[in-house]
Amino acid sequence: MKNAKMIRFAVLGAHGRGRIALHVHRPGDGLAVVAVCATRTDGLEEFRERCGDGLILTTDYREILGNPDIDAVFVCTPDHLHAEHAIAALNAGKHVFLEKPMAITIGDCDAILAAADRGTAKIYVGHNMRFFPVMRKMRELIDAGRIGRVEAVWCRHFISYGGDAYFKDWHSERRHTTGLLLQKGAHDIDIIHYLAGAHTRRVVGMGKLSVYNEVADRRTGESERVTFNRENWPPLSQKGLSPVIDVEDHSMLLLELANGVQASYQQCHYTPDDCRNYTVIGTEGRLENYGDHSSSDRLATVHLWNRRMGYQEQGNEVFRIPSIEGSHGGADPLMLDDFVVFLRGGKPAGASVLDARMAVAAGCLGTESLRNGSVPREVPPVGA
Repeated sequence: MKNAKMIRFAVLGAHGRGRIALHVHRPGDGLAVVAVCATRTDGLEEFRERCGDGLILTTDYREILGNPDIDAVFVCTPDHLHAEHAIAALNAGKHVFLEKPMAITIGDCDAILAAADRGTAKIYVGHNMRFFPVMRKMRELIDAGRIGRVEAVWCRHFISYGGDAYFKDWHSERRHTTGLLLQKGAHDIDIIHYLAGAHTRRVVGMGKLSVYNEVADRRTGESERVTFNRENWPPLSQKGLSPVIDVEDHSMLLLELANGVQASYQQCHYTPDDCRNYTVIGTEGRLENYGDHSSSDRLATVHLWNRRMGYQEQGNEVFRIPSIEGSHGGADPLMLDDFVVFLRGGKPAGASVLDARMAVAAGCLGTESLRNGSVPREVPPVGA
Protein backbone atom coordinates (compact mmCIF):
# COMPACT_ATOMS: atom_id res chain seq x y z
CA MET A 1 0.00 0.00 0.00
CA LYS A 2 3.03 2.28 -0.06
CA ASN A 3 1.96 3.79 -3.41
CA ALA A 4 -1.76 4.08 -2.58
CA LYS A 5 -3.32 7.53 -2.59
CA MET A 6 -3.28 9.01 0.90
CA ILE A 7 -6.68 8.97 2.56
CA ARG A 8 -7.06 11.67 5.21
CA PHE A 9 -9.58 11.06 7.99
CA ALA A 10 -11.33 13.26 10.52
CA VAL A 11 -13.15 12.14 13.66
CA LEU A 12 -16.43 13.55 14.98
CA GLY A 13 -16.94 12.46 18.58
CA ALA A 14 -13.41 11.66 19.65
CA HIS A 15 -13.94 11.11 23.37
CA GLY A 16 -16.00 7.96 23.08
CA ARG A 17 -16.13 5.40 20.35
CA GLY A 18 -14.15 7.74 18.08
CA ARG A 19 -10.90 6.23 19.35
CA ILE A 20 -11.39 3.36 16.92
CA ALA A 21 -10.22 5.74 14.19
CA LEU A 22 -6.68 5.29 15.50
CA HIS A 23 -6.74 1.80 13.97
CA VAL A 24 -6.55 3.43 10.52
CA HIS A 25 -3.83 5.94 11.37
CA ARG A 26 -1.06 4.28 9.36
CA PRO A 27 0.68 6.99 7.32
CA GLY A 28 3.07 4.44 5.85
CA ASP A 29 0.07 2.71 4.29
CA GLY A 30 -1.46 5.91 2.95
CA LEU A 31 -3.89 6.38 5.85
CA ALA A 32 -3.81 9.32 8.26
CA VAL A 33 -6.08 10.83 10.91
CA VAL A 34 -5.55 14.57 10.45
CA ALA A 35 -8.43 16.21 12.33
CA VAL A 36 -10.55 15.70 15.43
CA CYS A 37 -13.81 17.35 16.44
CA ALA A 38 -14.91 17.09 20.07
CA THR A 39 -16.97 19.13 22.49
CA ARG A 40 -13.88 19.69 24.60
CA THR A 41 -10.16 19.53 23.85
CA ASP A 42 -9.02 17.77 27.03
CA GLY A 43 -8.69 14.00 27.08
CA LEU A 44 -7.35 13.79 23.54
CA GLU A 45 -3.76 12.97 24.46
CA GLU A 46 -3.76 9.66 22.58
CA PHE A 47 -4.76 11.39 19.36
CA ARG A 48 -2.08 14.04 19.83
CA GLU A 49 0.60 11.45 20.56
CA ARG A 50 -0.30 9.18 17.66
CA CYS A 51 -1.20 11.77 15.03
CA GLY A 52 1.43 14.44 15.69
CA ASP A 53 1.60 18.19 16.12
CA GLY A 54 -0.22 18.89 12.86
CA LEU A 55 -3.47 17.38 14.15
CA ILE A 56 -6.40 19.79 13.68
CA LEU A 57 -8.57 20.19 16.79
CA THR A 58 -11.97 21.85 16.61
CA THR A 59 -15.29 21.94 18.43
CA ASP A 60 -17.28 22.76 15.25
CA TYR A 61 -17.83 19.84 12.88
CA ARG A 62 -18.56 22.25 10.01
CA GLU A 63 -14.88 23.18 9.97
CA ILE A 64 -14.12 19.53 9.28
CA LEU A 65 -16.67 19.25 6.48
CA GLY A 66 -15.48 22.46 4.85
CA ASN A 67 -11.85 21.31 4.72
CA PRO A 68 -11.04 20.15 1.16
CA ASP A 69 -8.04 18.12 2.37
CA ILE A 70 -10.21 15.72 4.37
CA ASP A 71 -11.47 12.69 2.45
CA ALA A 72 -13.43 10.68 5.02
CA VAL A 73 -15.13 11.25 8.36
CA PHE A 74 -15.73 8.98 11.34
CA VAL A 75 -19.15 9.83 12.82
CA CYS A 76 -18.96 8.57 16.41
CA THR A 77 -21.08 11.21 18.10
CA PRO A 78 -24.09 10.36 20.33
CA ASP A 79 -26.76 8.43 18.50
CA HIS A 80 -29.28 11.25 18.11
CA LEU A 81 -26.67 13.24 16.15
CA HIS A 82 -25.79 10.47 13.68
CA ALA A 83 -28.26 11.50 11.00
CA GLU A 84 -27.34 15.21 11.12
CA HIS A 85 -23.62 14.54 10.96
CA ALA A 86 -23.70 11.69 8.42
CA ILE A 87 -25.97 13.57 6.02
CA ALA A 88 -23.89 16.75 6.29
CA ALA A 89 -20.70 14.77 5.61
CA LEU A 90 -22.20 12.98 2.61
CA ASN A 91 -23.52 16.27 1.23
CA ALA A 92 -20.01 17.69 1.60
CA GLY A 93 -18.61 14.83 -0.46
CA LYS A 94 -16.86 13.10 2.46
CA HIS A 95 -16.89 9.34 2.79
CA VAL A 96 -18.44 8.25 6.10
CA PHE A 97 -17.75 5.63 8.71
CA LEU A 98 -20.91 5.73 10.84
CA GLU A 99 -20.90 4.06 14.23
CA LYS A 100 -23.90 1.85 14.95
CA PRO A 101 -26.78 2.32 15.35
CA MET A 102 -27.21 4.05 12.02
CA ALA A 103 -29.73 6.45 13.58
CA ILE A 104 -32.47 6.41 16.21
CA THR A 105 -35.47 6.50 13.85
CA ILE A 106 -36.35 4.68 10.64
CA GLY A 107 -36.98 8.02 8.95
CA ASP A 108 -33.47 9.24 9.77
CA CYS A 109 -31.98 6.01 8.41
CA ASP A 110 -33.87 6.48 5.16
CA ALA A 111 -32.74 10.12 4.98
CA ILE A 112 -29.12 8.97 5.30
CA LEU A 113 -29.65 6.42 2.52
CA ALA A 114 -31.19 9.12 0.31
CA ALA A 115 -28.22 11.43 0.91
CA ALA A 116 -25.84 8.63 -0.05
CA ASP A 117 -27.83 7.95 -3.22
CA ARG A 118 -27.68 11.63 -4.24
CA GLY A 119 -23.89 11.84 -4.22
CA THR A 120 -20.73 9.84 -4.85
CA ALA A 121 -19.41 9.61 -1.28
CA LYS A 122 -19.47 6.16 0.33
CA ILE A 123 -20.96 5.22 3.67
CA TYR A 124 -20.06 2.27 5.91
CA VAL A 125 -21.86 1.45 9.17
CA GLY A 126 -19.75 0.04 12.02
CA HIS A 127 -21.47 -3.19 13.07
CA ASN A 128 -18.31 -4.70 14.50
CA MET A 129 -19.96 -7.89 15.78
CA ARG A 130 -19.96 -9.24 12.22
CA PHE A 131 -16.19 -9.44 12.67
CA PHE A 132 -16.27 -11.31 15.98
CA PRO A 133 -14.53 -14.62 15.24
CA VAL A 134 -17.25 -16.38 17.27
CA MET A 135 -20.00 -15.08 14.99
CA ARG A 136 -18.01 -15.88 11.88
CA LYS A 137 -17.46 -19.43 13.07
CA MET A 138 -21.19 -19.83 13.69
CA ARG A 139 -21.98 -18.49 10.22
CA GLU A 140 -19.31 -20.76 8.71
CA LEU A 141 -20.90 -23.84 10.32
CA ILE A 142 -24.36 -22.75 9.14
CA ASP A 143 -23.11 -22.21 5.59
CA ALA A 144 -21.44 -25.63 5.66
CA GLY A 145 -24.82 -27.22 6.41
CA ARG A 146 -23.76 -28.59 9.80
CA ILE A 147 -27.18 -27.92 11.38
CA GLY A 148 -29.36 -28.15 8.28
CA ARG A 149 -31.78 -25.33 7.46
CA VAL A 150 -31.92 -22.61 10.13
CA GLU A 151 -35.37 -22.25 11.65
CA ALA A 152 -34.84 -20.40 14.95
CA VAL A 153 -32.32 -18.02 16.54
CA TRP A 154 -32.36 -17.12 20.24
CA CYS A 155 -30.18 -14.47 21.86
CA ARG A 156 -29.84 -13.63 25.56
CA HIS A 157 -27.80 -10.58 26.56
CA PHE A 158 -26.88 -10.14 30.23
CA ILE A 159 -25.35 -6.69 30.90
CA SER A 160 -23.84 -6.43 34.36
CA TYR A 161 -22.34 -3.04 33.52
CA GLY A 162 -25.66 -1.52 32.46
CA GLY A 163 -25.93 0.79 35.45
CA ASP A 164 -22.45 2.16 34.80
CA ALA A 165 -22.61 2.45 31.03
CA TYR A 166 -26.20 3.34 30.14
CA PHE A 167 -27.93 5.01 33.07
CA LYS A 168 -25.45 7.78 33.93
CA ASP A 169 -25.30 9.74 30.67
CA TRP A 170 -27.27 10.46 27.48
CA HIS A 171 -28.09 6.78 26.95
CA SER A 172 -30.76 6.96 29.67
CA GLU A 173 -33.08 9.25 27.69
CA ARG A 174 -35.43 8.29 24.89
CA ARG A 175 -34.80 11.54 23.06
CA HIS A 176 -31.16 10.51 22.58
CA THR A 177 -31.56 6.78 21.89
CA THR A 178 -35.24 5.86 21.30
CA GLY A 179 -34.43 3.06 23.77
CA LEU A 180 -31.76 0.56 24.72
CA LEU A 181 -33.57 -2.15 22.81
CA LEU A 182 -32.38 -0.17 19.77
CA GLN A 183 -29.17 1.41 21.08
CA LYS A 184 -27.65 -1.69 22.64
CA GLY A 185 -29.73 -4.25 20.78
CA ALA A 186 -28.83 -3.06 17.26
CA HIS A 187 -25.71 -5.26 17.43
CA ASP A 188 -27.65 -8.38 18.33
CA ILE A 189 -30.54 -7.76 15.96
CA ASP A 190 -28.02 -7.42 13.13
CA ILE A 191 -26.30 -10.66 14.15
CA ILE A 192 -29.66 -12.46 14.27
CA HIS A 193 -30.19 -11.26 10.68
CA TYR A 194 -26.63 -12.31 9.76
CA LEU A 195 -26.94 -15.82 11.17
CA ALA A 196 -30.47 -16.37 9.86
CA GLY A 197 -29.83 -14.89 6.42
CA ALA A 198 -32.77 -12.45 6.35
CA HIS A 199 -34.13 -9.25 7.85
CA THR A 200 -37.05 -8.83 10.23
CA ARG A 201 -40.48 -8.28 8.70
CA ARG A 202 -42.62 -8.40 11.86
CA VAL A 203 -41.76 -7.69 15.48
CA VAL A 204 -43.35 -7.75 18.94
CA GLY A 205 -41.75 -6.18 22.01
CA MET A 206 -42.21 -6.40 25.75
CA GLY A 207 -40.23 -4.71 28.50
CA LYS A 208 -40.17 -2.24 31.36
CA LEU A 209 -38.07 0.10 33.48
CA SER A 210 -37.95 -2.01 36.61
CA VAL A 211 -34.86 -1.21 38.72
CA TYR A 212 -32.93 1.97 37.93
CA ASN A 213 -36.01 4.17 38.25
CA GLU A 214 -35.97 3.28 41.97
CA VAL A 215 -32.43 4.61 42.54
CA ALA A 216 -32.70 7.96 44.32
CA ASP A 217 -29.05 9.04 44.03
CA ARG A 218 -28.92 11.15 40.85
CA ARG A 219 -26.24 13.42 39.48
CA THR A 220 -26.92 17.15 39.24
CA GLY A 221 -24.12 18.26 36.91
CA GLU A 222 -22.74 17.04 33.61
CA SER A 223 -22.03 13.33 33.31
CA GLU A 224 -18.47 12.19 33.75
CA ARG A 225 -16.67 9.72 31.51
CA VAL A 226 -18.27 6.31 31.93
CA THR A 227 -16.20 3.81 33.90
CA PHE A 228 -17.04 0.20 34.77
CA ASN A 229 -16.76 -0.72 38.43
CA ARG A 230 -17.67 -4.24 39.54
CA GLU A 231 -18.04 -2.93 43.11
CA ASN A 232 -21.17 -1.03 42.05
CA TRP A 233 -23.45 -3.79 43.30
CA PRO A 234 -26.28 -4.49 43.86
CA PRO A 235 -27.97 -2.38 41.17
CA LEU A 236 -30.21 -0.48 43.60
CA SER A 237 -27.09 0.80 45.41
CA GLN A 238 -25.85 2.65 42.30
CA LYS A 239 -24.97 6.33 42.74
CA GLY A 240 -24.93 9.29 40.40
CA LEU A 241 -27.47 8.05 37.90
CA SER A 242 -28.94 10.38 35.28
CA PRO A 243 -31.61 12.83 36.45
CA VAL A 244 -33.82 11.60 33.59
CA ILE A 245 -34.26 7.86 33.06
CA ASP A 246 -37.06 6.90 30.70
CA VAL A 247 -35.63 3.90 28.83
CA GLU A 248 -36.28 0.29 29.75
CA ASP A 249 -33.68 -1.71 31.69
CA HIS A 250 -35.23 -5.07 30.75
CA SER A 251 -36.71 -5.85 27.33
CA MET A 252 -37.55 -8.66 24.93
CA LEU A 253 -38.32 -9.07 21.24
CA LEU A 254 -39.99 -11.72 19.13
CA LEU A 255 -38.98 -11.45 15.49
CA GLU A 256 -40.37 -12.98 12.32
CA LEU A 257 -37.85 -12.78 9.49
CA ALA A 258 -38.53 -12.49 5.78
CA ASN A 259 -37.41 -16.09 5.13
CA GLY A 260 -39.68 -17.50 7.83
CA VAL A 261 -37.03 -17.89 10.53
CA GLN A 262 -38.33 -16.97 13.98
CA ALA A 263 -36.07 -15.31 16.56
CA SER A 264 -36.08 -13.98 20.09
CA TYR A 265 -33.89 -11.43 21.84
CA GLN A 266 -33.70 -10.69 25.57
CA GLN A 267 -31.71 -7.85 27.15
CA CYS A 268 -31.24 -7.07 30.86
CA HIS A 269 -29.10 -4.29 32.36
CA TYR A 270 -28.97 -5.38 36.01
CA THR A 271 -27.64 -8.95 35.92
CA PRO A 272 -24.61 -9.85 38.09
CA ASP A 273 -22.73 -11.23 35.06
CA ASP A 274 -22.18 -10.04 31.52
CA CYS A 275 -22.67 -12.51 28.71
CA ARG A 276 -24.04 -12.61 25.18
CA ASN A 277 -25.34 -16.04 24.25
CA TYR A 278 -26.73 -17.19 20.90
CA THR A 279 -28.51 -20.43 20.07
CA VAL A 280 -29.16 -21.27 16.42
CA ILE A 281 -31.48 -24.21 15.77
CA GLY A 282 -31.70 -25.94 12.42
CA THR A 283 -33.44 -28.96 10.97
CA GLU A 284 -30.38 -31.15 11.70
CA GLY A 285 -28.77 -29.66 14.80
CA ARG A 286 -28.03 -26.58 16.83
CA LEU A 287 -25.19 -24.20 17.67
CA GLU A 288 -24.50 -22.24 20.83
CA ASN A 289 -21.65 -19.94 21.85
CA TYR A 290 -20.10 -19.70 25.31
CA GLY A 291 -18.59 -16.21 25.35
CA ASP A 292 -18.81 -13.82 22.40
CA HIS A 293 -15.08 -13.19 22.02
CA SER A 294 -11.81 -14.58 23.34
CA SER A 295 -9.30 -12.77 25.52
CA SER A 296 -5.87 -13.51 26.95
CA ASP A 297 -7.40 -15.22 29.99
CA ARG A 298 -10.43 -16.94 28.48
CA LEU A 299 -11.21 -18.58 25.15
CA ALA A 300 -14.72 -18.36 23.76
CA THR A 301 -16.18 -21.54 22.28
CA VAL A 302 -18.85 -22.56 19.80
CA HIS A 303 -20.64 -25.84 20.48
CA LEU A 304 -22.35 -28.05 17.93
CA TRP A 305 -25.08 -30.62 18.70
CA ASN A 306 -26.07 -32.72 15.68
CA ARG A 307 -26.95 -36.16 17.08
CA ARG A 308 -29.96 -37.12 19.17
CA MET A 309 -29.00 -37.50 22.86
CA GLY A 310 -29.81 -36.62 26.42
CA TYR A 311 -28.28 -33.62 28.16
CA GLN A 312 -24.71 -33.06 26.98
CA GLU A 313 -23.23 -29.72 28.03
CA GLN A 314 -20.32 -29.69 25.59
CA GLY A 315 -22.25 -30.96 22.56
CA ASN A 316 -20.81 -33.24 19.87
CA GLU A 317 -18.08 -30.84 18.78
CA VAL A 318 -16.43 -27.83 20.42
CA PHE A 319 -14.70 -25.11 18.41
CA ARG A 320 -12.25 -23.01 20.43
CA ILE A 321 -11.93 -19.46 19.16
CA PRO A 322 -8.40 -18.03 19.36
CA SER A 323 -7.73 -14.64 20.88
CA ILE A 324 -6.96 -11.87 18.37
CA GLU A 325 -5.15 -8.65 19.18
CA GLY A 326 -7.26 -5.51 19.32
CA SER A 327 -10.37 -4.05 20.90
CA HIS A 328 -13.62 -6.02 21.03
CA GLY A 329 -11.78 -9.31 20.69
CA GLY A 330 -9.92 -8.17 17.58
CA ALA A 331 -13.12 -7.22 15.74
CA ASP A 332 -12.48 -3.48 15.59
CA PRO A 333 -9.18 -3.69 13.66
CA LEU A 334 -10.74 -6.21 11.24
CA MET A 335 -13.74 -3.93 10.72
CA LEU A 336 -11.55 -0.89 10.08
CA ASP A 337 -9.46 -2.84 7.59
CA ASP A 338 -12.71 -3.72 5.83
CA PHE A 339 -13.69 -0.04 5.77
CA VAL A 340 -10.39 0.81 4.06
CA VAL A 341 -10.93 -1.98 1.51
CA PHE A 342 -14.34 -0.44 0.82
CA LEU A 343 -12.90 3.06 0.37
CA ARG A 344 -10.31 1.72 -2.06
CA GLY A 345 -12.91 0.10 -4.28
CA GLY A 346 -13.04 -3.40 -2.86
CA LYS A 347 -16.04 -5.43 -1.76
CA PRO A 348 -16.69 -5.04 1.98
CA ALA A 349 -17.41 -8.04 4.20
CA GLY A 350 -19.29 -6.15 6.91
CA ALA A 351 -22.91 -5.06 7.26
CA SER A 352 -24.39 -3.14 4.35
CA VAL A 353 -26.23 0.12 4.90
CA LEU A 354 -29.47 -1.78 4.27
CA ASP A 355 -28.48 -4.28 6.98
CA ALA A 356 -27.88 -1.36 9.35
CA ARG A 357 -31.21 0.25 8.48
CA MET A 358 -33.11 -2.98 9.04
CA ALA A 359 -31.51 -3.51 12.46
CA VAL A 360 -32.66 -0.02 13.47
CA ALA A 361 -36.12 -0.67 12.06
CA ALA A 362 -36.56 -3.83 14.14
CA GLY A 363 -35.26 -2.08 17.27
CA CYS A 364 -37.44 0.99 16.79
CA LEU A 365 -40.62 -0.94 16.05
CA GLY A 366 -39.96 -3.42 18.83
CA THR A 367 -39.63 -0.50 21.23
CA GLU A 368 -42.83 1.02 19.86
CA SER A 369 -44.56 -2.31 20.35
CA LEU A 370 -43.44 -2.79 23.96
CA ARG A 371 -44.61 0.75 24.85
CA ASN A 372 -48.01 0.21 23.24
CA GLY A 373 -49.39 -3.02 24.62
CA SER A 374 -47.07 -5.38 22.71
CA VAL A 375 -49.02 -4.96 19.50
CA PRO A 376 -47.10 -6.46 16.54
CA ARG A 377 -45.44 -4.03 14.11
CA GLU A 378 -44.65 -4.60 10.43
CA VAL A 379 -41.27 -3.34 9.15
CA PRO A 380 -41.75 -0.95 6.21
CA PRO A 381 -39.52 -0.98 3.11
CA VAL A 382 -36.95 1.79 2.64
CA GLY A 383 -38.58 5.13 1.97
CA ALA A 384 -42.10 3.97 2.77
